[in-house]
Amino acid sequence: MARRTAALVNALADDHPDPGQVAEVLREYGETDPVDLTAQDVALMRSAAALLREVFAAEHTDGAAAALNRLLRAHTGPLRLTSHDGTTPWHPHLDHDDDAPWDEWLLASSCTALTVLLWDRQLPPGRICASPRCHNVFVTQGSGPERRYCSRRCATRERVAAHRRSRSAEQSNGRVGPG
Repeated sequence: MARRTAALVNALADDHPDPGQVAEVLREYGETDPVDLTAQDVALMRSAAALLREVFAAEHTDGAAAALNRLLRAHTGPLRLTSHDGTTPWHPHLDHDDDAPWDEWLLASSCTALTVLLWDRQLPPGRICASPRCHNVFVTQGSGPERRYCSRRCATRERVAAHRRSRSAEQSNGRVGPG
């Protein structure tokens, strides 16, 4: 669910996200057809995604928790279990009913997923890519060094750019290369 949140926040970051592309992201993460999104649905989801971006932007656990608490207080209903009338396994929901609008569902289900990650790891559940040319969010996972980039592609692009800047600086200082 948290990866779905990040994928939707990224898909909805465009000024005019395409309802078909947003629906495709929903399908990729298990939403069953029909996924009929109107331009109005997507506009409201885009507003919800902007609110969720605050959680990914938090530098520290306390900031992420504060952002999640604000969203939970302002945009979700009470915790309940649902099986969608027996069509799915039982699972928690924080939206107001099983037919909630897409934006309400996005906020509620995303807050659930991000809250569980923060609770489980005691770390912010995600980040915004450190590349100045990328604004994607990503879910932080597992142990190991802290992740700064959304993908290997962004990390490589930034390492190459830093290397080129370093070589350019060396050349402008009269150094041509090693030795």
